[in-house]
Amino acid sequence: MTPERGPGMEADSATAEGGQLRLDKWLWFARVVKSRTLAAGLVEEGKVRLNRERTTKPSQTVRVGDVLTIAVGPRIRVLEVVAIGSRRGPATEAQALYVDRSPPASAAPVQPGRAERPSGSGRPTKRDRRQIDRLTDPD
Repeated sequence: MTPERGPGMEADSATAEGGQLRLDKWLWFARVVKSRTLAAGLVEEGKVRLNRERTTKPSQTVRVGDVLTIAVGPRIRVLEVVAIGSRRGPATEAQALYVDRSPPASAAPVQPGRAERPSGSGRPTKRDRRQIDRLTDPD
């Protein structure tokens, strides 16, 4: 006797057992984003590539062996899917779903005409501003 589907059971649970899962759900399970809505928005904005092809459908299926290229904030992450999750568990469980193949983060290029200072140092003080003015003053 097979159990009937109740109103709370999703069709995705059956496909997760078969080795595939919705892209937005996998991104949420893997903790790439904080919510499934944000995951769907990321995909719809075209910031996710599945096996080097841009996808805009959150319902696209992900399988083991697929490679996802994701533009999250200023970083580009390359994740190889090694497992299909069954729930959004703790971070250690989420990290077991993928292998991170992202290139190492490089320093941002310095734009010409801008003074370089350590990130997070805040706005320049009056003294800093005077020194900058002396350097940039053509006289």
